[in-house]
Amino acid sequence: MIKLFDKGAYLLNGTELVPEEQAGTLKSRLGREVTAEEAKKGTIAYGILKEHNKSANMEQLNIKFDALTSHDITYVGIIQTARASGMDHFPMPYILTCCHNSLCAVGGTINEDDHMFGLSAAKKYGGIFVPPHFAVIHQYMREMYAGCGKMILGSDSHTRYGALGTIAVGEGGGELDKQILGDTWDNPYPGVVAIYLTGKPAPWVGPHDIALAICRAVYEKGYVKNKIMEFVGPGVSSMTTDYRNGVDVMTTETTCLSSIWRTDSDTKDFLKEHGRESDYKELNPADVAYYDGCVYVDLSTIKPMIALPFHPSNAYEIDELNANLMDILRETEKKAEKVAQGRAQYTLTDKVKDGKFMVQQGVIGGCAGGNYTNVVEAANLLRGKSIGAGEFTLNIYPSSMPVYMDLAKKGFLTDLMASGAVIKTAFCGPCFGAGDTPNNNGFSIRHNTRNFPNREGSKPGQGQMSAVALMDSRSIAATAANGGALTSAETFADTFGHVPSYHFDDSAYKARVYEGFGKAEPKEKLYEGPNIKAWPELPALGDNILLRVCSKIEDPVTTTDELIPSGETSSYRSNPLGLAEFTLSRRDPQYVGRTKAVKELELAREKGEDLLQKDADVAAAFTAIHTISGSEDVTLTNTEIGSVIYANKPGDGSAREQAASCQRVIGGLANITREYATKRYRSNVINWGMLPFHLKDETIAFDVNDFIFVPSIKKILAGSMDEIPAYVLKDGMAKAITLYILPLNEEEKEIIKAGCLINFNRSKRK
Repeated sequence: MIKLFDKGAYLLNGTELVPEEQAGTLKSRLGREVTAEEAKKGTIAYGILKEHNKSANMEQLNIKFDALTSHDITYVGIIQTARASGMDHFPMPYILTCCHNSLCAVGGTINEDDHMFGLSAAKKYGGIFVPPHFAVIHQYMREMYAGCGKMILGSDSHTRYGALGTIAVGEGGGELDKQILGDTWDNPYPGVVAIYLTGKPAPWVGPHDIALAICRAVYEKGYVKNKIMEFVGPGVSSMTTDYRNGVDVMTTETTCLSSIWRTDSDTKDFLKEHGRESDYKELNPADVAYYDGCVYVDLSTIKPMIALPFHPSNAYEIDELNANLMDILRETEKKAEKVAQGRAQYTLTDKVKDGKFMVQQGVIGGCAGGNYTNVVEAANLLRGKSIGAGEFTLNIYPSSMPVYMDLAKKGFLTDLMASGAVIKTAFCGPCFGAGDTPNNNGFSIRHNTRNFPNREGSKPGQGQMSAVALMDSRSIAATAANGGALTSAETFADTFGHVPSYHFDDSAYKARVYEGFGKAEPKEKLYEGPNIKAWPELPALGDNILLRVCSKIEDPVTTTDELIPSGETSSYRSNPLGLAEFTLSRRDPQYVGRTKAVKELELAREKGEDLLQKDADVAAAFTAIHTISGSEDVTLTNTEIGSVIYANKPGDGSAREQAASCQRVIGGLANITREYATKRYRSNVINWGMLPFHLKDETIAFDVNDFIFVPSIKKILAGSMDEIPAYVLKDGMAKAITLYILPLNEEEKEIIKAGCLINFNRSKRK
């Protein structure tokens, strides 16, 4: 059972929940007055945030993190930005892993060139470099850096180490650059929601089952959006820390800001096994703690789950799906039709044979599935069995070299390979489409983190579609044992719960990981392959802006994978303009051509060319502008031209800044939205000098290729942004609409006015 409280809740002594509606009883029970404002300070999150806050105001946080981490899709751009902004060393541990672009096959030498860049940067600036295939980013951080009371910032959305007592945040690269350059992560004090765990999960229920059940309960309601999920209650201690890590990493899919768990003796044992007992301290809420909401989870009621395409929250109990198979599959096919937009066909009902849903592929790996416990439980089930010689395949990726080594020593990998499974090295690729792409019209079940549209490698524009469902490793193994027929792990109930203690052997890390923190070598030369390019120059914000609508997306949610596709495009992420050619390619293939044409207009304007004579559309737009009262002083000289994307709710999913930077470098100047799906995407928009507009009007009164004029935008940034007058220019007329921008701090305003974070940092250091 999962229950969401309608309002906030008080937690007494870590075990008793009192709904906010019953707060009047607290005085008589406790013998003193208790206010929500005071009791908020009793959360675990409050204490950690206060310790890291560099301002005197807890309502507006200025956070310095203890460590940073990036992988090889993001670290080149981050380091290039920091270099351009004046960085000469890494002032805190900065861990560079190579777990996303590990396969050096697509794009020629590009991926390995990036790895060489990362190693040389770690030497030059004093970083830590983890070579390809040695660890996925989050497992390495769990093993080597996360600890109780710490805060870690990573350029990956699944930066979550709450089960180890660390508040970890996934952000775009700009926020890491701020830390490198001595600035802070600025954010209003977030709401904190209790995830109250009671009971104990059944042996055949894994961490993914619990995570998917929670995601289903909270995602659509936005219950924890941009809040911290604080895991409390006696149920926490019913799970090992390795198991908790598997639940914790999936909190990202709820759109929460971060997570934190109470700690116990098992947390201490985990850290001790990893040689870091000193990083342990007991973390518990105070005797009285107030939470802005509460998710009550009885772990004993959770059953094996499956999240069907195209979101982790689209979850069902496997038994529920099998009992209503055709009806639920038809609904999923309808969702696939919307994703494909007539460009490809995707079917599921034809995969039902003799009443069983037949799956083509299974994958267990990454930061969620590749943990020791998950792989052991899969091996225990498959020992002595065969997955068969049919179309079903099973690929398994242990999450780090130490995990791989211990599984090998104990014989679990041999058991899996004997069943027909393929064992591979630590790699995040299957999660985002850079490995194990299913066959066309195929269906894959994965203990990975995401199953967004086209993320796994589909190209609807080329008639190719496949889809991914999320499941726990236990049920994936059960399905494998049944030759690909979708099966709940409960079918093999007697198999589970026999997990020998893990032994961490860091000899591989000692042999190959470059430990350079505090040992910067300024004379070290950076290795820069031919694909590694500097960021192009970007202009400062104009007094007025003329925006051309280059894409209009009215889907309920637009993911970062749709804004900039993952998979094979990852090879170009160290080349800003090269990567930008893929922007919206799987959602709106005409976008790039439209926005590049707008960019050409702006470049011509900057050169002083008379666009009123050269371009009829711009001339018509200015004719319409001059019908607006008070617009007599608006000229080409003081009006910047850029493109704008409209989307109802963009930015769900990945933290990667390229979802915004790709728009910016080819002409993007703003987003217009109803709301931003995540704080991190909005931050990326801001750090790349784009205006994060919201549309106040009920109707969308503009179309692709229309111009939108926003006068006096720099003055507006200095004042109220609650109601921003703007005008849709069409047929010689200017139709008024109203935009607004949610509060920006002073630094964010200056970044936008400067044109991007790089420009802002350069100006500060002059």
